[in-house]
Amino acid sequence: MLLHGIFPPITTPFYPDGKIYFRKLEQNVEHYSRTPAVGIVVLGSTGEAILLSDEERREVLRCARESAANEKVLIAGTGIESAIETLRLTEYAAELGYDVAMVRTPHYYKGQMANPQNMLAFYRFVCDRSPLPVVIYNFPQATGYDIPAEVVVELAEHPNLIGIKESSGSIEKVQNMAEQTRHINRSATVTETFAAVTGRMLNAANAASASAEGGALVTVGALAGTAAQKPSSAAVTVVGRLKTRQKEVGFQVLVGAAQKLHPSLDAGAVGAILAFADCAPTACYEIYAAWKEGDAALAREKQERIAKAAERIVGGLSIPGVKYAMDYNGCFGGVPRLPLLPLTADKKAEVEQLLENIRN
Repeated sequence: MLLHGIFPPITTPFYPDGKIYFRKLEQNVEHYSRTPAVGIVVLGSTGEAILLSDEERREVLRCARESAANEKVLIAGTGIESAIETLRLTEYAAELGYDVAMVRTPHYYKGQMANPQNMLAFYRFVCDRSPLPVVIYNFPQATGYDIPAEVVVELAEHPNLIGIKESSGSIEKVQNMAEQTRHINRSATVTETFAAVTGRMLNAANAASASAEGGALVTVGALAGTAAQKPSSAAVTVVGRLKTRQKEVGFQVLVGAAQKLHPSLDAGAVGAILAFADCAPTACYEIYAAWKEGDAALAREKQERIAKAAERIVGGLSIPGVKYAMDYNGCFGGVPRLPLLPLTADKKAEVEQLLENIRN
């Protein structure tokens, strides 16, 4: 699966009494489906997944899946401390039609996690059995555990582990992982214009071509990019009206710090999952687009434009800050769930000032 580009890790909207506001979730997903974001992450840290029950997680996954455009890559946050429970939620996400599972590093038993064998065993167990390609999620600011680069490099050899979301903010670590996994050769199904092809797109195209004479069927499993032999990138496969080809992607490193997006891309990242994209998806995309076009000066200019706001709103004010920034910029943020509290009036004014020139 191609993960190049910008992904907003969407928030979970709540009523004031703490119940999930599903209509607003639908509206937010529909909004992100109209932005330049390549996909959407559901049940990440910004989605307050750790504060939801198992039933609520499943309901959020279902609601977001039903509201998303078919061409948007859907990543489900399925990481739970237990490998068995992680796998169960991953299997449910696959049944719904998600494209990738993002699995947070287990961290509660920190003393044991310091032994690399535990982390290697956890991810290998999940990847061996997961019906979806897997992305590691490393967020040491929240978990207190920072997965070592050498462990990631060793895990990257697994054919069902396609990338990592690296939220430590270390550009040196991004560069290290990108360089040490450069030898990994994988491919992903893409469109004629080299955009990602999702499982939902293939399913729709397969259904359309099933009754067409000579229609070529493509399995959804091909999206994982784990074939032993790589087809020629020039070869085009027609599925209904959808023309696809293969693109080399290797092991894909995504980052989580919007204020460091441009230098992270230069260091070897291929995209980003950015909480700041929840309130400013276009502003984040503009950095990526300028970098992709090779316009370093414009990328730096766009980076400088959001750096202060991203660092303060996401890094300083956290989820309450992101949610109010969404309210200010035209999405529904609303209140966080306890024990998190909404912003005070002075903090809201600070967010408004930071976003004065960053409107979507």
